[in-house]
Amino acid sequence: MACIKLKNLEQYLQEVDVFENPKVQLEQYATMPHIGARMLHTIQSSFGDIDGKLVADLGCGCGTLSVGAAILGAGLCIGFDIDADALSVFHSNISEFELSNVDAVQCDVAKCLPSRWKKQFDTVIMNPPFGTKNNHGIDMKFLQAALDLATTSVYSLHKTSTREHILAKAAEWGVGAHVLAELRFDLPASYRFHKKLSVDIEVDFVRFWFKPSVKK
Repeated sequence: MACIKLKNLEQYLQEVDVFENPKVQLEQYATMPHIGARMLHTIQSSFGDIDGKLVADLGCGCGTLSVGAAILGAGLCIGFDIDADALSVFHSNISEFELSNVDAVQCDVAKCLPSRWKKQFDTVIMNPPFGTKNNHGIDMKFLQAALDLATTSVYSLHKTSTREHILAKAAEWGVGAHVLAELRFDLPASYRFHKKLSVDIEVDFVRFWFKPSVKK
């Protein structure tokens, strides 16, 4: 199914169940099907980084990106998340889609990602917390964890307002970085403190890759 059309991939992702009671402290926002599908389709069609690859999904939540990666032919996709409730939905989605090439690990990605996973994945995909709710800097912790796991590339969403910082850090770490697209992430009113029905957040879809002298 690696050659699946974008519109068909988006249709599949629309069937993925998401959070019923998202947790504000974890910044739980589901990846919208139209964004997830475009991310994954670009990763595969432009770079060939999913089909037959070992893929990690950090902060996998309910599994939208993991399901999409599996549909696109990932050899194995493992989701990592701290929240047992989210992983319960994740496993339910995997069961509903009858996917055998997906699994999940419960852990705190930002603090104690198991060392046995270091450099075990070809590709890491993620929609990390943006660090807007008492979580300042958590997006960078996720990025550091992703770079520890990957041997080839990391694909991630980051607030456009942090672009200069993100690209400067990548350069400091000796990692290539390129903004593949500027997107509008539609955040629905999921929490009681939200005053509007939805808010558009400008986000960058960024590819990070290892330069020859850095790749391990």
